[in-house]
Amino acid sequence: MAEKLSTEPYKGVRDFYPEGWARFQAMFATIRSALARYGYEEYNASPLERAELYEAKTSEEIVSEQTYTFTDRGGRRVTLRPEMTPTLARMVAAKRRELAFPLRWFSIGNRFRYERPQKGRLREFYQCDVDLLGLPEGEADLEIITLVKAVFDAFGASAQEYRIRMSSRPLLSAACAAAELEGDAVRAYMRLLDKKDKMDSGAFADAVRELTAKDPLEIIKDAGSAPSVAAEKAKLLDGITRLAVRGITNVEFDPTIIRGFDYYTGMVFEVYDTNPENPRTMFGGGRYDRLVALFGGDPIPAVGFAIGDVTMGDFIAARNLPLNTDSTRPQLYIGTPGSGDIPSAQAFADQLRAQGGRIFVNLTEKSLGDQIKDAARRRIPLFLAYGRDELASGTVRVKQLATGQEEAFPITDFPAHLASRS
Repeated sequence: MAEKLSTEPYKGVRDFYPEGWARFQAMFATIRSALARYGYEEYNASPLERAELYEAKTSEEIVSEQTYTFTDRGGRRVTLRPEMTPTLARMVAAKRRELAFPLRWFSIGNRFRYERPQKGRLREFYQCDVDLLGLPEGEADLEIITLVKAVFDAFGASAQEYRIRMSSRPLLSAACAAAELEGDAVRAYMRLLDKKDKMDSGAFADAVRELTAKDPLEIIKDAGSAPSVAAEKAKLLDGITRLAVRGITNVEFDPTIIRGFDYYTGMVFEVYDTNPENPRTMFGGGRYDRLVALFGGDPIPAVGFAIGDVTMGDFIAARNLPLNTDSTRPQLYIGTPGSGDIPSAQAFADQLRAQGGRIFVNLTEKSLGDQIKDAARRRIPLFLAYGRDELASGTVRVKQLATGQEEAFPITDFPAHLASRS
């Protein structure tokens, strides 16, 4: 006898049953709505990309350790996308002469990384990438941070529940130069800094001493000793001040923020959950002005960020923030006294659907009592029976299952009544 197949999904991925998928969709619907108010348009692309797209500019750790890369039947090396930014750059480069800049785009889809599944990290996750292309640093960077606030506002989160920590790659580069780091030593320091939070302070200090006599972080702290560092630090602090004037007061300067991707060229930031039970990075982003030029042509300045569904979902659940899942669940269960009543019930349901109603019609031979129980189990809020008696009287009685309250309506009036509740 053949061994039974496992019902468990592949390690690090999830199944979404209707209730969970409804919450997932409601979360991203909230994000979509917030971005649309700022004029951002949605795009998409296949999750399959040529492997060299990521080898050119994605972080070494992701390329060498975390990508799902394989050779297809045509001998081409293919990668399941671990991030969206390189795909965006490819798409923009392909039609740069046809597009109206600046572009305000976002994309929601699944990403794949082969890493150890743990809290906040899975092998398949969904992400919303938000990008503004065609504008230099300055107002565009401020708008991106403003969008972060707009998303949290849309969920009803307060500024005290998250922090935005900001730094810049030019600042770190200037500090590395002042510390006399060059070439591979700079890249080694950047990788070290990216792992600082996971290291013992003594181990980090020892590792820095192997690269340079003075930690670039100390040079940033005492920026007066290096004019180039002072200039970059002043520019960043000015941006934080301008955000505070606009009411975004939970942004702080943190020179340890580096972001792991090699394509960042300017401001970088990360958003932290302030919940003491979950003090972790939720998501981040920054400026990447040279990525599009990898495909030829002049550079196109760009800045953006990406929100992952796992960490944002944890943030929402921990604070019990409301999500509107009603838009996908049936509003009304139409019960049928007998199987002969199903055709007329379906015809009545079609009238309701034509006005936007979400209608579930019973197709079984269960008793009306069992149908009411079925509706309650499915968490459908309204129930009505539709059969010969209702057709003869021209009236339906609608029951609210949560309260047991019933109300009668003429059949001809009910479609408009239900539409008004949508």
